[in-house]
Amino acid sequence: MRHVSGAPSRAPERKGVPRRPMLYVALAIAAAVVGYAGLRWYRFPSDRTPEGAYFRIAKAVNLGRPEDFFAYTETEAQHACYTIRNYKKQARERVLASYPEPERSRLAESYAAEAQAPDGADVFRLHAERRGWVDRLRKDLSGIAKVEIQGERATIETAKGTRYAFRRRENGIWGLTMFTAALSAEAEKAARDAALIEQAAADYDRVRNRETPPR
Repeated sequence: MRHVSGAPSRAPERKGVPRRPMLYVALAIAAAVVGYAGLRWYRFPSDRTPEGAYFRIAKAVNLGRPEDFFAYTETEAQHACYTIRNYKKQARERVLASYPEPERSRLAESYAAEAQAPDGADVFRLHAERRGWVDRLRKDLSGIAKVEIQGERATIETAKGTRYAFRRRENGIWGLTMFTAALSAEAEKAARDAALIEQAAADYDRVRNRETPPR
């Protein structure tokens, strides 16, 4: 029987960095990023302070999500958003029930976005996008240079010199006031439009009833 001499064969060595250490490095980097983001959020001042509300607004603006800072608008602005939705929904339902075509389809479509909004925050997002509020804030928001508090009102002055007014809400959260006038005016308009829609719908119903012969 022949004996074969020589060292036993070995699997070829893999070149480069082993995969397991690379995985550990990637996981460590990901954990550091998540931890840093979490630390930054944790270190935000309370939203029961004007600074805390301002930083949360800035975060939502940077993410392009105006609905995320709906909670940091003042109470009157929030109520206006719900009022807009309710009147638009009421008007749209009346249009669909009583208006003739093509006016029915045109008006129903124009009211659809706000009438079908799930929440006041969604109505706020629609108006923020239409009116360019997010773009405006993105240009103006910067670091806080000064905070002035007088009772239930506060003003934040940024490093760019822009001043933002806040009002303390009933729950203690500070709400930005810059959207209130526009949203309140829109809510009043929605109420007037709904009343006009109701009058016109009643007229259409009367005409339809006169034209329909009794059975």
